[in-house]
Amino acid sequence: MGVRSRSMQMVLALVTPLLAGAQNGTIAPAAEQVAAAVLPLPNDMRASATVLGYAADGKLGVLRKGSGGMTCLARDPKAPQFHVACYHDSLEPFMARGRELRASGVAGTQVDTVRFREARAGTLKLPDHPASLYSLTGGTGYDGKTGTAPGARWLYVVYVPYATAASTGLSDKPQEGAPWLMFPGTPKAHIMFVPRM
Repeated sequence: MGVRSRSMQMVLALVTPLLAGAQNGTIAPAAEQVAAAVLPLPNDMRASATVLGYAADGKLGVLRKGSGGMTCLARDPKAPQFHVACYHDSLEPFMARGRELRASGVAGTQVDTVRFREARAGTLKLPDHPASLYSLTGGTGYDGKTGTAPGARWLYVVYVPYATAASTGLSDKPQEGAPWLMFPGTPKAHIMFVPRM
């Protein structure tokens, strides 16, 4: 390999991550955001889901109003990795409050500290029945040609606010291939279903 070829490879090695970073901030067309956002859902639920996504100005809003009882959140163009999630409409107050708190500068575990306090005070509405969430995270992102998200990890969750191991008969310790209860006894208690840990 000549000096010129090696130099070109070095330039590409330096420039490629920069280009990828620029693409992370790019807002996808609405149709692509919708197609990617509904991927975590079972096929029969995708067409009727409401989809929240990003306008050209970067603001989150409704891209498609649905009637199926599920809300899907498109990939945040500022996020470092691909992540889309769909959840039962009854979870929207809890999810929207989390987005609002993060936008105001509240970070990390403080988001849940505030939400838990508000839920216990009765000012933040929680579902009064089990409510599902489906998500895909990581991988190489959405592939518009195949309509898939190669390498993304699946996660399925059923929120059961304030549930405990005693009230559900589920362990609160992660176990490969078995459902388990995360955040037991809290407003965010949920049953985790991880296809592979």
